[in-house]
Amino acid sequence: MDLLNLGIRSVFIENMVFAYFLGMCSYLAVSKKVSTATGLGIAVVFVLTITVPTNWLLQELILKENALYELTGLAVLKGQSFEFLQFIMFIAVIASMVQLVEMVVEKFSPALYGALGIFLPLIAVNCAILGASLFMVQREYSLAEATVYGFSSGIGWLLAIVALAAIRERMKYSNVPDGMKGLGITMVITGLMGMALLGLSGIKLDFSKEKKSKETAQVETTVQQNTALTELKK
Repeated sequence: MDLLNLGIRSVFIENMVFAYFLGMCSYLAVSKKVSTATGLGIAVVFVLTITVPTNWLLQELILKENALYELTGLAVLKGQSFEFLQFIMFIAVIASMVQLVEMVVEKFSPALYGALGIFLPLIAVNCAILGASLFMVQREYSLAEATVYGFSSGIGWLLAIVALAAIRERMKYSNVPDGMKGLGITMVITGLMGMALLGLSGIKLDFSKEKKSKETAQVETTVQQNTALTELKK
């Protein structure tokens, strides 16, 4: 159930946009239409889901201190750490996945490819993508946690950009003051949405009581069985 907690927190409470303001350039530029925002959001979900666990494997098997020594057994690599290459290697993985997404979108949806324009390849330098990998290392997630975190962070980013796009489409029919039109009212809306999600910061799915009650029942059953066996032996 810890994975479920992590997923919910990553989507709502620790949202990449509303909590850390990462990926704001694409978030603001491609949120004028729901269809375009949805396409970019799905691409970000895919890239995050692939790159975060991949970067976890890269960190644990190659970059971490003594990782290559444990992998190869070469004495010359004992005590060696390649974490100074972390940024370069992470970005290389992200760029590769973005290139793959770009080719797929161009092949199967040319209209979406044209609508996204320069912002599709710019996912490679989207700070939300790199930020998720760095948070994963900093928080010492396991492979399963890294995978859930990557997918959930992508879903959170997708919900954020689609929600803003839906609001911005409706804002066309609203009487917005001249000084607030464009990015001004967009930033105000983003701030209000971020403040609203702060109200969910107390949510935590805790199944420890249920687990403890089951364990207690098992212990009591075992004790009763042992007591019965002892009486029979007497």
